[in-house]
Amino acid sequence: MYETGLSRSFVAWHVFPGMDGPEGQLHSHDYRVEVVVSRERLDDRGLVCDLDLLQETMDKVVSAIDDKDLDLVRPPDSEAVTVELLAGWFHSELSGLIAGEGLDLLAVRVWESQVAFGGYSAPPKN
Repeated sequence: MYETGLSRSFVAWHVFPGMDGPEGQLHSHDYRVEVVVSRERLDDRGLVCDLDLLQETMDKVVSAIDDKDLDLVRPPDSEAVTVELLAGWFHSELSGLIAGEGLDLLAVRVWESQVAFGGYSAPPKN
């Protein structure tokens, strides 16, 4: 399967209710989100996806949460926004913007440090 992707950095805030220390108080993380799109066969231009389109969609989605409290995207049944939930949110938001590009898989990883990430991979939803 062919792949292409990119990453963006951003700052966002979150809190884990009921926890001691910094995690139990509103605090920021320097996040990095990586997106990889895949397809079995390249399109007629020899591409998986136009990187300009992918960059434009990433800019749009990241700008919605950059330097904001992640409670904006917290699912109602979740106590806090984890990197796994944030990766799922990115997948959902990006899927709608790149629908129709003929992609087989959209993989997202959200890094909250240099060594820790959460991810979500699935076909893009139309």
